[in-house]
Amino acid sequence: MKVEATALPGVMLLTPRVFGDDRGFFLESWNASVFAAAGIGATFVQDNHSRSARGVLRGLHYQLANPQGKLVRVTQGAVFDVAVDVRRSSPHFGQWVGAELSDTNKQMLYVPPGFAHGFVVLSDTADFLYKCTSLYDPASERSVRWDDPAIGIDWPTTVSPTLSAKDAAAPCLADAEVFP
Repeated sequence: MKVEATALPGVMLLTPRVFGDDRGFFLESWNASVFAAAGIGATFVQDNHSRSARGVLRGLHYQLANPQGKLVRVTQGAVFDVAVDVRRSSPHFGQWVGAELSDTNKQMLYVPPGFAHGFVVLSDTADFLYKCTSLYDPASERSVRWDDPAIGIDWPTTVSPTLSAKDAAAPCLADAEVFP
C-alpha cells in the first residue's frame, strides 16, 4: 500500500497494490495492521455505499457530537473528493485538499474526524463506498456550503451541481457550528 500525506495533516491518499490479469483484479482495501503501520489506527463501525449521477455533489458534511473518520473509495466511475479542516483551533482551519478517486486509479482517501467531507461525480454514475469510525448521527450532523468563497474549493465541474435541499441550505464556514 502506498500512503501519501496531503497538505492537511491526517488526511492521507492511499493507493493499494493491485494484482491483475486477464481474469480481472484483486486488491486489499482494508487491513488493520497495514493501516496502523501507516498511522491509521481507526476502528470502523459502519460501511456505506451510495450511487450518484454525473454532477451530483454531496457535502460538505461532518458530525460534531460523534465525529466520523472516513475511508472513502470509488468502485465504479469517478469523483472529485474533498476534505476541509473544520477545527477552529487548527492552523489549517478552512483549508481543503481534493483528489480524483475512480475505479481506474483505485485510490482511497482517509478523512479523519474533525474534517468536513464531500464529493462531486465526474462520470455518468459513480458508486462510492466509505467506512466510518462512528455511526451516523443525524442530530449531530452539520454541513458547510460547497461553494463557500472563504474555503475556495476548485471543483472540477463547469455545470452547476445537483444538490440536496440540505446541502443547498448549508451555511458558510464563518457561520457554521464547527469543532473548537
